[in-house]
Amino acid sequence: MRYVSFSKDGKQYFGKATETGIIELSTSFPQWKTLKNVIIDNGFDRLEEIACKRDESYYLDEVQFDIPIPDPGKIICVGVNYPGRNEEFNDQNPAPKNPSLFVRFPRSLVGHNRPILIPKESEKLDFEAEVVIVIGKEARRVPIDRAMDYIVGISIANEGSIRDWMRHGKFNVTQGKNFEKSGSMGPWFVRYSKQDQLADINLESRLNGEVMQQDRTGRMIFTFARIIEYITTFTTLEPGDVILTGTPTGNGSFRNPPLFLKEGDLLEIEADGLGCLKNRVMKEQC
Repeated sequence: MRYVSFSKDGKQYFGKATETGIIELSTSFPQWKTLKNVIIDNGFDRLEEIACKRDESYYLDEVQFDIPIPDPGKIICVGVNYPGRNEEFNDQNPAPKNPSLFVRFPRSLVGHNRPILIPKESEKLDFEAEVVIVIGKEARRVPIDRAMDYIVGISIANEGSIRDWMRHGKFNVTQGKNFEKSGSMGPWFVRYSKQDQLADINLESRLNGEVMQQDRTGRMIFTFARIIEYITTFTTLEPGDVILTGTPTGNGSFRNPPLFLKEGDLLEIEADGLGCLKNRVMKEQC
């Protein structure tokens, strides 16, 4: 079951995505402003009851896609989580014992089919394909053998980075990870029900049709369960919180010569069972 957040005529909605369209559901549940509220109230079965009785409200090309959870309390990102990423950073040490983490802000991400922006301050916009997990219930100090029970949904993202701005400070990457509309997430939110949905799925990015990155989640250094266990050691994850779980090797800045996104490029991120996230690249106009 795939759920989508979208905008139409200046108003924001959510609904169920079909192969060709969207069954709008949010107006039937005014108590739920966004899918985050549905998660909090464990309301997906109620959505499904209504959706199975309705026809599509809109074709997919009639709406503007928003990020699946438009109002997350937290967006936490994992770095260096696939084999070979250590070497890309010229780090000769063994793979790290614990995940590297940083945060993003919601306005740094756009939805499916919306343009991602090269900011005025830099031409070094890079791309990073990632699998996204969404937390379904409050989680603190979760043991690893129970961690997957806290996932309610899955999506994919382009965790876009402004590479030179990631080096402005000595020990942080926050600036380069949070330029407005520099990354994307979507196209939808897939309900999570079994570990096969994540255990060993293929993830790849394509730039203008050419494969740039490809790997499988079964090769991640830190598993989804380990990520949740680690994060909940120091903070409480809440319903609707979003975790981007790392990118494979092959993104632009580590190529020889480096390959940064340029205006007009088409970037596609695809993962088994999660759809294909597409975004054109534009230069920021103001």
